[in-house]
Amino acid sequence: MSDKKNLGHNSKKDFLNSPVEHIDITSFDARKIIASMEKMSFVSRETANSANIFNEMIKDKDCTIFLTLAGSTSAAGCMHIYRDMIKYNMVDAIVATGASIIDMDFFEALGFKHYQGSQFQDDTELRKNYIDRIYDTYIDEDELQMCDKKICEIADKLEPRSYTSREFINEIGKYLKNNAKKKGSLIETAHDNNVPIFCPAFTDSSAGFGLVMHQEKNPNKHITIDSVREFRELTEIKIRSKGSGLFMIGGGVPKNFIQDTVICAELLGKEVDMHKYAVQITVADSRDGACSSSTLKEASSWGKVDVTKEQMVFAEATSVLPLIVSDAYHNGDWKNRARKNFSKIFG
Repeated sequence: MSDKKNLGHNSKKDFLNSPVEHIDITSFDARKIIASMEKMSFVSRETANSANIFNEMIKDKDCTIFLTLAGSTSAAGCMHIYRDMIKYNMVDAIVATGASIIDMDFFEALGFKHYQGSQFQDDTELRKNYIDRIYDTYIDEDELQMCDKKICEIADKLEPRSYTSREFINEIGKYLKNNAKKKGSLIETAHDNNVPIFCPAFTDSSAGFGLVMHQEKNPNKHITIDSVREFRELTEIKIRSKGSGLFMIGGGVPKNFIQDTVICAELLGKEVDMHKYAVQITVADSRDGACSSSTLKEASSWGKVDVTKEQMVFAEATSVLPLIVSDAYHNGDWKNRARKNFSKIFG
């Protein structure tokens, strides 16, 4: 039956009746699929090569693994993948959009859900029902505004000063320890395992609305976000790492931010190597000179990424990411890694 049929709805409840279920990469073993893809071509071979590079990162005891997140894959069913990458010690620090961390992960930790919908639905009808659409996924705008207000409440209780996004997200992690409706969120798991989360464009998210409300309520004594200091913090992690690898979903600010740590360290007079490993899963086009912040080979010309262990995967991430991470989980090399505990270096 076509998605274009039977799209008539009368109420918000009719729209929001099929929650997105997040995939569990521990429940299936993708190693045989990845091994078969290695003998194919096109995106299949790119996927297998990226899985091999990711496994090399995990095996390399000197390698700090940075996960970068841009786009809406968390809302689309990949949220538990990122959580499990922390849980099973496959990532040491995260750089993400504010939406991935707040509008999606924190949102669900508060007990709300994302819902399966249709990209063919009349958006005027959705707006009448106060429903936001991400392609074929629906979000209750009333619930999202409750998320905004909760950010404001958390900020109201903090000492009025400047915070990096990492510091503020860590405070959210503390809040969730006692107040989460859904346990095991990305934020809470990162907090428990000393994995720092950076959102360089933090205000471009539900957090931004919440912090604006906070500052409006507290015009003379309020918190603010210091993105310059967090750039320095992220660079410090790079400086303290003997080697590093990037596992990037989408591109944009998170991708550029982590790559720029190499240049920043150099400008501070510190000798650091380019990122040794890099995988990017994206559908962005390189012909406009961007590819959501340059191809990996192009980044090498800027002194950011080594070209010997890099792989662009031109695919929509929800289709290949579960295979890559399931392959790494079942390979089990993560069991031999020591946790880096980078959150502890900032006190």
